[in-house]
Amino acid sequence: MQVSVCSNSCSLNLNSNNVKSELLIGRRELLSTFCSNGSHKDIVSHKPFSILRMVSERMVRLDEVIIGKSIPFSSRRVLLASLIAYGSYLPSRYLSALALGDPSVTVEDVTPAVFPSGALFPPEERTVQLFEKNTYSVVNIFDVTLRPQLNITGAVEIPEGNGSGVVWDEKGHIVTNYHVIGNSLSRNPSPGQVVARVNILASDGVQKNFEGKLIGADRTKDLAVLKVEASEDLLRPIKVGQSSSLRVGQQCLAIGNPFGFDHTLTVGVISGLNRDIFSQTGVTIGGGIQTDAAINPGNSGGPLLDSKGNLIGINTAIFTQTGTSAGVGFAIPSSTVLKIVPQLIKFGKAVRAGLNIEIAPDLIANQLNVRKGALILQVPSNSFAAKAGLLPTTRGFAGNLVLGDIILAVDNKPVKNKGELSKALDEYNVGDKVILKIQRGSENMELPVVLEEVSS
Repeated sequence: MQVSVCSNSCSLNLNSNNVKSELLIGRRELLSTFCSNGSHKDIVSHKPFSILRMVSERMVRLDEVIIGKSIPFSSRRVLLASLIAYGSYLPSRYLSALALGDPSVTVEDVTPAVFPSGALFPPEERTVQLFEKNTYSVVNIFDVTLRPQLNITGAVEIPEGNGSGVVWDEKGHIVTNYHVIGNSLSRNPSPGQVVARVNILASDGVQKNFEGKLIGADRTKDLAVLKVEASEDLLRPIKVGQSSSLRVGQQCLAIGNPFGFDHTLTVGVISGLNRDIFSQTGVTIGGGIQTDAAINPGNSGGPLLDSKGNLIGINTAIFTQTGTSAGVGFAIPSSTVLKIVPQLIKFGKAVRAGLNIEIAPDLIANQLNVRKGALILQVPSNSFAAKAGLLPTTRGFAGNLVLGDIILAVDNKPVKNKGELSKALDEYNVGDKVILKIQRGSENMELPVVLEEVSS
């Protein structure tokens, strides 16, 4: 005997002594038999009993067929009970569906209402315009280092890092930080040598790549100038403003390439002025601008703008313990940039004015009980300072130490230590004459001194 059951019908095939009988109970057959001339209401009221009776009659017919056959009595009882249970299950399912009638589904529209953005508020529109106007003046800089490789003659350029820069003029000069191209500069490249790759954004949104050739660099101010051979239509110089008129609390904007995301805008305020910046070149830069605009790795060398879109600083550092922005960023003021960059373009180096004398470090000055002012250790005999009469620290005939002159002020600007003397002299040019207020022993006096060029 072979029994096969499917989802829509139950089929029983019996083969014994060349006798074959087939019982087919179909769902559609049952429904069509009892529903063709009646309504759904009639079906619910009395048809289920007719359906069950029909199933029972067919079971009896089946039993008659298989009586006396080779199937044992116990097996026949189990088979008949299973078929009766399945037959009673079929109508109950269909009656439930018919009693409910034809199902209908109502689909609600759950899409929320969409409202137009509308016009931007005036401050937002102003920020957007400032970004769109100045973003083409910001470039992406990739430091490259020439490294020889085995079995290859010459060298291969390998990117070392990335940062930002600004277009300075239509001649192709690009201003950035010294430390952005520091890896290349550590190999003492000559002027005109390629030290970086510079990406300039064209008006069609495509980045154009150029070689960045070294023009000049100043480690003490963390500034460097590159030059690219690009057409004038690609070069959109930044407008430079005056950082001396900045006020704490005014809005500022930073544009750069943090983590390689080119032309990223962040907005903040001026948080502080005249900060000492501990730059990545290992020197301290005075007069720095502090901002809470997010400054991240890759922003270095990019512009800090005021609310008019003028350059007020070159972003250079962040104060953080995690390597990412913590709300304290610093920029080199535009007053310093305006002084150093033209020198780098003209001379390839910063021409710094000074006294050409040796000043005692703060630690030594404190050990010598000099608590205020800059103690002079040495004065070259051929210097302008020597001609002006400044005295160095010496030893007396008995071997005792005789302190040199202590500089207390430059043009009436107080000087507390060596660092403040350097910051005071940064405001002057070679050939300028300044009045130094000095302490010599127990006596105070003033001496005029002509400033001369000093090495960085």
